[in-house]
Amino acid sequence: MARKTKKPPTTPIIIGPLKKHFGRVSLQDLVAAGRTFPVTSRVDLQSAIDSLFEKHFSAKLIGVHPQYNHEALSTAALVTAGHYPVYIGPLQHEEIDIGEQLPRRCLRHGLWLGTEKKTPYLVLLTPSHRFGQENGVRIEIAVPPGAEGAAFSRRFFAELEALVNQAGSYRGKVISLEQMDHYGGEAGVVKVHKLNPVGRDEVILPQKTVDLLDRNVTGFVRMRKKLGEFGLPAKKGLLFYGPPGTGKTHTIHYLSGKLPDHTTLLITAEQVGLLSFYMQLARFLQPAMVVIEDVDLIARSREQMRGGCEESLLNKLLNEMDGLREDASILFVLTTNRPDQLEAALASRPGRIDQAIEFPLPDEEGRKKLVRLYSRQLPISDPLVNSVASRTKSVSAAFIKELMRRSAQYYVDDGGKGALLLKHIDQALQEMIITGGSLNLKLLGADAGAGFLAQEATVKFSN
Repeated sequence: MARKTKKPPTTPIIIGPLKKHFGRVSLQDLVAAGRTFPVTSRVDLQSAIDSLFEKHFSAKLIGVHPQYNHEALSTAALVTAGHYPVYIGPLQHEEIDIGEQLPRRCLRHGLWLGTEKKTPYLVLLTPSHRFGQENGVRIEIAVPPGAEGAAFSRRFFAELEALVNQAGSYRGKVISLEQMDHYGGEAGVVKVHKLNPVGRDEVILPQKTVDLLDRNVTGFVRMRKKLGEFGLPAKKGLLFYGPPGTGKTHTIHYLSGKLPDHTTLLITAEQVGLLSFYMQLARFLQPAMVVIEDVDLIARSREQMRGGCEESLLNKLLNEMDGLREDASILFVLTTNRPDQLEAALASRPGRIDQAIEFPLPDEEGRKKLVRLYSRQLPISDPLVNSVASRTKSVSAAFIKELMRRSAQYYVDDGGKGALLLKHIDQALQEMIITGGSLNLKLLGADAGAGFLAQEATVKFSN
C-alpha cells in the first residue's frame, strides 16, 4: 500500500480574513484614502499610530508581506488574489536610532482591522516608494462607501497628524539627513550625532568674539519671547568666518550644548540639495539651529560659478532663508574659511545675515590657554607653556592641538617620566612643519611665519 505524503502547508494570504472582516461589503467597493509621510517622521508616525490604537481605537494588528518590495503596498494589492497575493506572516520591525539609550522599533508593514460604530475599516502602514526607492511611509485607510466611513477616515487622519506633530522624537538633538543612493535629491534616514560636550573653558576665543556669541546667540535666544511681544523677528542669521582650524565647528558644538531645547541640524555642502527637507524639519522641530558648514562652496560669487546647477543651489538657499516667517524660531549659522568669495546676495543683503563673527588666529594669551587645554594630563611647566606660545605665532587652535599630541608621543618615546621638555616640542615642530613641508603647514592651519619660527626652534634644538 502506497504511503500517503503530507502536503506542505500553504502560506495564508490576507484576502480571506479581509472578506470575513468586511462581511457583506464587497472588497471591490471599498473606498481607500492614503497619505505619505516623509521618512524623517517615521519614528513619530510609529509613536502616533501606536497611541491611537492603544487609547482611541480598537483593532487587530496583522503582519503582511508582499512578494516584491519595489513599490508601495496598497489596499488594491490586498484585495486582489491574483499572481502576486499578499501573505500573512510575522510582524517585522526595523530599529531606528533616535539618539537615546535604546533605538525605536518601527513596523515595516502593518495592517490593522477594526470596527468603529459598526463601520468596519482597515489601516495599512507600508513604506512609500518612488522609482523603486523608499522615500517615506504611507498610511492608507479603507472603509465601506458612505458618509460614516468617510467621516471616520477624515477623523483618523486628523488625530494621527495631530499626534505626529506633538511627538518630536528628534527635538533637542543634533541631527543630519543621509542622502539616498540615487540622484533623486531625496532624504534617506535621519542620523543622530552624539557630540562630545564642550565646556565654556574649552572655547578659547578673543573676548570680542565671545561677547558677540553671547549677545547674538545665547542672549538673543533668552530674549526671543520678549522680542516677539514687540513684534520683532524671532529668526536670525549668523556668519562665522576665519582661517581653518580656528574653532568655528568647535564653537557650534559648544552652542548645541548651551541650547538644549534647540534641535541642531548639520548641513554639509554636499547635502544642500536636501535643503527643503532640512527646512521642513526645522519648522517642525523649532526652536532649531540650522548649521551650513563651508557655505562658500554653494554660495560663492555668481561670477565664479561653473553652471546653472550651482546657481540653482544658491537660489534655493536664499529662497529658504527669505521664505521663513518672521516668528520662526530658527537660527541660521553659516561657516566659511573664505568670506571674500561669498555671493553678495547672501553676505551683503540685510535680513539674511544679521551678524558676522570673526574667528581669528589665537593671540599669545590664547595660545597659552590652548597649550594648557590640549596638554591634558601631561606634566608641563609654566615656562614651557610660555615658550610654546612664543614659538607658535600665526598658527590655529587645531595646530596647537596636534602639536601637543605629537609632543606627547615624543615624551612617551623618551620614557614618559618627569616633565615634558622643550626638546619634545621642538621634535614635534620639526616633524609638523620642516619635514612635512609647506603643504603640511597649510593642512595644519599655519602660515609661512609659523614655518620661520619653527625653523628657528629646530636650529636651536639641533645645536
